[in-house]
Amino acid sequence: MTIIGIPAGWPADEDAARAVQQELRGRIVLDEEGPAVGEGHVTGLDVAYDDERDLVAAAAVVLDARTLDVVEEATAVGRVSFPYVPGLLAFREIPTVLAALGSLTADPGLLVCDGYGLAHPRRFGLASHLGVLTGRPSIGVAKNPFTFTYEQPGTERGEFSALLADGEEVGRALRTQARVKPVFVSVGHRVSLDRAAAHTLHLAPRYRIPETTRHADSLCRRALKEALGST
Repeated sequence: MTIIGIPAGWPADEDAARAVQQELRGRIVLDEEGPAVGEGHVTGLDVAYDDERDLVAAAAVVLDARTLDVVEEATAVGRVSFPYVPGLLAFREIPTVLAALGSLTADPGLLVCDGYGLAHPRRFGLASHLGVLTGRPSIGVAKNPFTFTYEQPGTERGEFSALLADGEEVGRALRTQARVKPVFVSVGHRVSLDRAAAHTLHLAPRYRIPETTRHADSLCRRALKEALGST
């Protein structure tokens, strides 16, 4: 099994990582609607960690955007590339996620991250980071609201409320299933917030969590288990 190493020149401390965030943040594109819902491909991305062995497993699962059938899967296992620092989690996993994405043969289409985009203390979470690095449209769909405030949306599927940071709307608390906890949607790159929310609803026909994330979560856990069995 090949284990992805930490790239040369990768930020080694908080100051260096924040400087990279600041530079890349200026490249986010926020004036595109993004791909149409139900057309092309969507790719779920997720990671699983084993901190004792300093390993991270990444999964990229391509779905047909209309049927939500799996088109292709890819995984990669790498060394954790940065310490645990809230707000800088992307630096721990991006090299391994990019390796999984890079091994796909299908067009990934829209990237759907289990995490945040603009809903981030410095407005540059994993979804934005990956979107800028790959040039692909991306959104973040998180299970928890991080540090932001919001009103509870209505109880029915599709109802939402603004996710706020100092009065600025940085995402939405979106009810994907009636009377179930909302998920937290934010723009990553080259997608509008309306379109990001519409994609999220389409990707969650039966469960709270989008099918992209459900598939990627299961796959990265399996990949990590297999990696640990071979080390």
